[in-house]
Amino acid sequence: MDATLLTSPAFWRDPTPFGVGKIPALPALAGHVLFETSGSTGGPKQVAISKSALLVSAAAVNRHLEVTGQSCWGLALPLHHVGGFGVAARAFEAGCGLKIFGQRWEVAAFQRWLGMSGVTHTSLVPTQVHDLVVANLRAPAALTVIVVGGGRLDPATGQAARDLGWPVLASYGMTEAASQIATQGLDLLEAPYCPAPIQLLPIWNAEISPDGLLAISGSALFSGYVSDGNFIPRESEWHLTSDIALIENQMLTPLGRSDSLIKILGELVDPEAIERELLALSAGQLRPDTFAVIALPDARAGSLLVPVFEYSVSQDVIENTLSIYARLAPGFRRLELATRIAELPRSELGKLRRAVLADWLKCRSR
Repeated sequence: MDATLLTSPAFWRDPTPFGVGKIPALPALAGHVLFETSGSTGGPKQVAISKSALLVSAAAVNRHLEVTGQSCWGLALPLHHVGGFGVAARAFEAGCGLKIFGQRWEVAAFQRWLGMSGVTHTSLVPTQVHDLVVANLRAPAALTVIVVGGGRLDPATGQAARDLGWPVLASYGMTEAASQIATQGLDLLEAPYCPAPIQLLPIWNAEISPDGLLAISGSALFSGYVSDGNFIPRESEWHLTSDIALIENQMLTPLGRSDSLIKILGELVDPEAIERELLALSAGQLRPDTFAVIALPDARAGSLLVPVFEYSVSQDVIENTLSIYARLAPGFRRLELATRIAELPRSELGKLRRAVLADWLKCRSR
């Protein structure tokens, strides 16, 4: 997929469905872009988003981040994901420049490219920001905004990035929302970095269900799903997500996914919350992209929690952090003995593949 195609008015006028993979010839898909997703449950499917919805999202992000015709968006994410596609859509909507980092991710090359290209705005995932911080690279002067999506950037890494001049702002979004639902404002670049709360974009209505789940409605919402060659239209103006969140004064605080919660000895436990706790207890010695807490089924307790660390993590750091955690955690949040692995399995956007890691642990224990 060539990103420059998305800067042409002809693309946005063309009613032919567009996307990666097989696209069924269905009238309902006219004027839509399809994005592949595994969803929270079930097998692979495609999310159908109208081109008009994608431009509504692009306009909202551009206004929020004060993008003008003199700005320049930099694309360093895969175009077949809505985050990367959204970058190109924003460049078209704003009538501004679009530069493409068309090579394998490598932080020094990325920094050099930014400095030469004059990019003012870009989107990155937390793993990419972590890499910039670890490499101790400084941001070029022209760069004014980095929207961080696709996961939570921890406070320590976010502040370290700010200290190096990288203007990171937290965002929250999903494929079904054509990209961003909430994005921090430019004013927060002058404050210490904090991943939440995040300001809802004005195109979205949001509420919390009785079960604590986020529901959204708005003009950038997806039209439906495509599965096994069939189009399944969205049935309501509201989309109930699987994410637990808080909303106060148009500010959103994501709290994790409901489908990541497990029961241990009758108590609900969030492995991702435990990961954040271990980060805090390590006093900056642990990096969030080098370990994970994985739940494995257990006949007696319901589940067991296994911490998995990459070999790059010092054994002393592991032992000290887990020792502190063991003294503080209640019994149902107890961790099993730590396991080591060369590298955690991740998607091309840097998201941890928890199911793959769980399968590896199961095979290892046989």
